[in-house]
Amino acid sequence: MQKPGTMRLFDWALLLVLSVLWGGSFFFSKVALSELPPLTVVFARVAIAAIALFIYLRATRHAIPTAPGIWAAFFGMGVLNNLIPFSLLFWGQTQIPSGLASILNATTPIFSILVAHFFTTDERMTPNTVAGIVLGVMGVALMMAGNAVSSQALPFLALFACLAAALSYGFAGVFGRRFRRMGVAPAASAFGQTAATTIMMLPIVALVDAPWHLAMPSVMTIAALLGLGLLSTALAYILFFHILAVGGAVNSSLVTLLIPVSAVLLGSLFLGEVLAINHFAGMALISLGLLSIDGRLFSWLRRERRVRR
Repeated sequence: MQKPGTMRLFDWALLLVLSVLWGGSFFFSKVALSELPPLTVVFARVAIAAIALFIYLRATRHAIPTAPGIWAAFFGMGVLNNLIPFSLLFWGQTQIPSGLASILNATTPIFSILVAHFFTTDERMTPNTVAGIVLGVMGVALMMAGNAVSSQALPFLALFACLAAALSYGFAGVFGRRFRRMGVAPAASAFGQTAATTIMMLPIVALVDAPWHLAMPSVMTIAALLGLGLLSTALAYILFFHILAVGGAVNSSLVTLLIPVSAVLLGSLFLGEVLAINHFAGMALISLGLLSIDGRLFSWLRRERRVRR
């Protein structure tokens, strides 16, 4: 059995695929939010994903957990990994570009490091991770400061909502490690949390949005919801829980280093979004912070320097 906390080449390839799927989620959600309110989009995302994952589990004859303790964990994971961050990010994207939301979401590993340090015994902070946190905070501060003096000023509340979503993801990464100990397969974990979130979102969206009063969405919006639910949620969570099980909370959160690349490209090509220079500078600092957290690049550079001597 693969040792927890280690990542094979295949796992890193899956991490790259996951970054594209989650980068696409910012594009899909931005399209859907042009016609639908944020909570309705959240509900549609998790409901479509839950149905697709249920069909997948039945077709592949995977067992669906029934133990109350496991379902209690599914509801906890649903709150931390879906309900809170999806709602905050989708609302934030009604105020700011999807590419910028993805950049702020890239702070997730920084929050994961802090949460893991205080709530786990095997993912403690190191000098590399402390340096990464400092660089990440500097990157966020640069984006915020630049926003304050920019002619294209953006609402601070939306920026902080995206950061709060990243914090929730940080808690979710640590909380989700329990599913490996419980013996729950990645696909079952993905189904459980999306099903639990669907149940929790149903009364919320009914009270707040009353979606039955909304106009019928266009074909484009329906396609975006399907892409969001099937690709960026159902398939993505199967990959995420596998990576979380074998790589740990910190390694799995490094996917957010790559997400802004696809999110910014899609937003620029299809949505006409333009980000300011300070946003890209902030992303560069966050990226350096994540590379420092990962540590492998700097270890390789040190080895190369020693070899040349």
